[in-house]
Amino acid sequence: MSTLVLPSKSPVLSGRGWSAFVVALIVVCAVAPALNLLVPQESLFHLSDYAVGLVGKIMCYAICALAMDLIWGYTGILSLGHGVFFALGGYAMGMYLMRQIGTDGNYKSNLPDFMVFLDWKELPWHWTFSDSFVATLFLVVAVPGLVAFVFGYFAFRSRIKGVYFSIITQAMTFAAMLLFFRNETGFGGNNGFTDFKRILSIPIATPGMRMTLFVMTGVALLGFFLLARWLVSSKFGRVLQAVRDAETRVMFSGYNPIGYKLTIWTISAMMCGVAGALYVPQVGIINPSEMSPANSIEIAIWAAVGGRATLIGPIIGAFIVNGAKSWLTVAYPEFWLYFLGALFIGVTLFLPSGVVGLLRRKK
Repeated sequence: MSTLVLPSKSPVLSGRGWSAFVVALIVVCAVAPALNLLVPQESLFHLSDYAVGLVGKIMCYAICALAMDLIWGYTGILSLGHGVFFALGGYAMGMYLMRQIGTDGNYKSNLPDFMVFLDWKELPWHWTFSDSFVATLFLVVAVPGLVAFVFGYFAFRSRIKGVYFSIITQAMTFAAMLLFFRNETGFGGNNGFTDFKRILSIPIATPGMRMTLFVMTGVALLGFFLLARWLVSSKFGRVLQAVRDAETRVMFSGYNPIGYKLTIWTISAMMCGVAGALYVPQVGIINPSEMSPANSIEIAIWAAVGGRATLIGPIIGAFIVNGAKSWLTVAYPEFWLYFLGALFIGVTLFLPSGVVGLLRRKK
């Protein structure tokens, strides 16, 4: 009588993978700070402040692309509304940064400038804990997670899937964008939050703080990559991939897909919230345009270009697309959107597995 042999649990990273991870960690935590802060500006090896800001911003995008890969590449759920979770994390951090301005604003008031302009007399209730950094760290994760959990619970419970789910997520982010555009919501309306001065009473516009935010973003990206690898290599991850490939058969096998999809959906949203919180102090502004449906579609493009269900692919895709965007919007600004559309169509037709899939085939 033959016995069933279950597949052994695969390691989070191979030996070569751990070596690459350590090298990346050293580059983020030691090499980049040294090239920016210690190497003279006239040196060929100096890392400029512009490059630090650009790479830091792209690493935030890479976290979102990684989050997209967990739900789209490994679970088969295409979200066109993940920009709203990114923006919610950014707004939570932005509220704290606005409170840190204090009386240094244009109106010399403890209230944010836009509230003084609108003749508000006190902070609204949802700004209650905005002066606490610890509470802000909690809200950065909790608010996107709660919104995703509530939305996902009703969507998955109603068995909405496929293109219908994608359309609903896009409607969600569009509705959120319209809501945040309104002045009476207390989020700065069309202008959002900007003119940040300090974080933890330390000026933001200093080389040390700029590099600190860069390092934190890099460490967060690497940490989330390890978390994602652990998730997809576990039994939980194998069930997610089974749901992606044949959800009905998973149900007949005794598993409830709703709980698995809701869990990974919520984790993915919280990752985007952290990315948004790291993005805002580096860029210096957050407004409702971050919730536009186009931004959410771009997140899906990063994952598709790099290669779905690879984890490293979406990170590479985020760097390729946003690096090209930074160059093309300066050199050929009128052709950028055409390039983006052509890239998405080309990847869909000729590189369904993305850049990583192409490299693997050639190897």
